[in-house]
Amino acid sequence: MASQFTISLHNVRFRAYHGLYPEERQKGNDFVVNMDVIYIPTSRLITDISETIDYARLYSIMNTVMEKPVDLLETVAQSICHEIKQAYPQVQKVSVEVQKLNPPIDNFTGVSAVRYDTDFDI
Repeated sequence: MASQFTISLHNVRFRAYHGLYPEERQKGNDFVVNMDVIYIPTSRLITDISETIDYARLYSIMNTVMEKPVDLLETVAQSICHEIKQAYPQVQKVSVEVQKLNPPIDNFTGVSAVRYDTDFDI
């Protein structure tokens, strides 16, 4: 079995305007994104940022996707995965969870969330 790395960004908070309903697009909502990116390193010992996946760049990708309002959390999660694969072809798997902290559901006190896991053939 080959060695692999998992680069994670968890509990990343955003104010964004995703949702089906007009009030969600106007008022916005608070979101939390959790992401795990798995890849097999090409070097036995990683000593340079160019040999790994830069988590600052992962955050930038996440932020760019979160800034573009869409109807569904599924679209957000899939878009983040797609953009990461475009930026880092060596990625083997990406898991993204998008949580909407205050969904517009009467008498609902929890969090709604979507998790998207995708394996890439490389």
